[in-house]
Amino acid sequence: MDNYMWNTPEKLRALLCEIVSWDSRTLTEGENEFAYKLKNKLMALPYFNKHPELIELHEAGLGRNAVTALYKHPAATDTVVLISHFDTVHTEEYGELEPLAVFPEELTKKLMEPKYKKDLPETARLDLESGNYLFGRGTMDMKMGLALHMQLIEKASFEQWPINLILTTVPDEEVNSAGMRAAVVELVRIREQYDLTYQLFLNSEPSFSQGPSDTNEYIYSGTIGKIMPAALFYGKETHVGEPLKGMTANFIASYMTQHMEWNLLFRETDLGESTPLPVSLQLKDLKMEYSTQTPYRAAALYNVFLLKRTAAEVMDIFEQVACEAMTACNEQYMQICKREKVQGVGSIKVLRYEALLEHAIRKLGAAEVDSIKSQVLQHSTWDDREKSIRIVDQLMIRCQELAPATVLLYAPPYYPAINSSTHPLIIKSIELMKKTAQTFDVEVEQIHYFNGICDLSYVNYTDESDEWLAFERNTPVWGDTYSIPFKEMTALQGPVLNVGPFGKDAHQKTERLHVDSAFKEMPVMIDTLIKNLI
Repeated sequence: MDNYMWNTPEKLRALLCEIVSWDSRTLTEGENEFAYKLKNKLMALPYFNKHPELIELHEAGLGRNAVTALYKHPAATDTVVLISHFDTVHTEEYGELEPLAVFPEELTKKLMEPKYKKDLPETARLDLESGNYLFGRGTMDMKMGLALHMQLIEKASFEQWPINLILTTVPDEEVNSAGMRAAVVELVRIREQYDLTYQLFLNSEPSFSQGPSDTNEYIYSGTIGKIMPAALFYGKETHVGEPLKGMTANFIASYMTQHMEWNLLFRETDLGESTPLPVSLQLKDLKMEYSTQTPYRAAALYNVFLLKRTAAEVMDIFEQVACEAMTACNEQYMQICKREKVQGVGSIKVLRYEALLEHAIRKLGAAEVDSIKSQVLQHSTWDDREKSIRIVDQLMIRCQELAPATVLLYAPPYYPAINSSTHPLIIKSIELMKKTAQTFDVEVEQIHYFNGICDLSYVNYTDESDEWLAFERNTPVWGDTYSIPFKEMTALQGPVLNVGPFGKDAHQKTERLHVDSAFKEMPVMIDTLIKNLI
């Protein structure tokens, strides 16, 4: 047993603190370096030292890499894919303690000082004083999950478990999931290369508290989906001294946002669980500077969660809501024009991006449209959402005969909802996890849809009617800076499960990990789960 590096709670805690110290905030150099550090760490295991070809790095854009490490038993085909992400959100909220944000032991000790303790929320202060929580960025979300998978693959390789394990850890989960979207393609290749059967996709995102005093632990048999309908509002410019010679985009946008926010049409319920209602994530006019010209172009992003609906179904509802909103806007505008005895600039149309694109190609030619898109895509400081909006904006500037108009589109990212609650293996596994947890006097409950959004969205995908095409056709950056490997996702069939440690306050300065859950309970629970598959 002395040859094991991570087989005790103390060693596992040290491993976690080490990989947390590898600062890997999204879109930083640390995120780029993490994959190489992890590969070197895994190479210290005798198994991978003997089989270095089984650890691979997979390019995921912007200098980032996903990592796969395959433990392959010579007589086994059944395989469990262990999924985690290693990027974290940023750390500015730590203030003067930011240098310690990725050093959990030091940060937890520092927080005990009266100067810092008094500023903590009461629940965080009580958890700190209990001594059973480890604070720091990435402790909960989700480097502990990765550490558990590293411990598991070490044990399997030492004990030669007759099952295959693929540790799969990726960058960029916190933004666009570029890492997982790249890994999906490689997982299909690895399965074919080694003749594997994917029996289970096991993620270890943390168990989220369902309330301030909730210390129950949860297992998730699926993950909620997320999609981002967006709109470009194009009015008519004028001088502020002659307001009724134009129409502000802000006037149009206000109606759309009122109709979108908290709209019950988008709520889904399945297995007794419901999606949160939609809200706007961004609403802005597109003027680059102040002037007395009225803002005639604006854009909005809306967050919509999914359980069963496809991109096509959501777009249909989005268009219905947009038509209702623009009808209300047109009616109000006509009343104003009648009151002021002016002609007005016309009624607001509703059209999808795909219709705008077809119109622009007919008018300008495909080459000119490609050139317009290319010019937008060259703006390296704009993310995929901004590029999506700006492509529509530039096309509308050249197709003003369509104005006033509301153009509907999709902006990245898109996470399909996935659920395996009715799969026999998952039913059996959840019962096993509950019984195992009881040996620690811990109650574990099942949640059907993980509500934190995770990379399980990109496996076990089904869409027999190709309704994902509604996403492709209405996403301006599709195929250029953003794409989803739907074909490969469909090929990765197998039930999904999320079993991870308990923690609190992900993405906050009080992010913390429950020590007993992480270092004592979870290793046993995950070990038991995998061995039950053999």
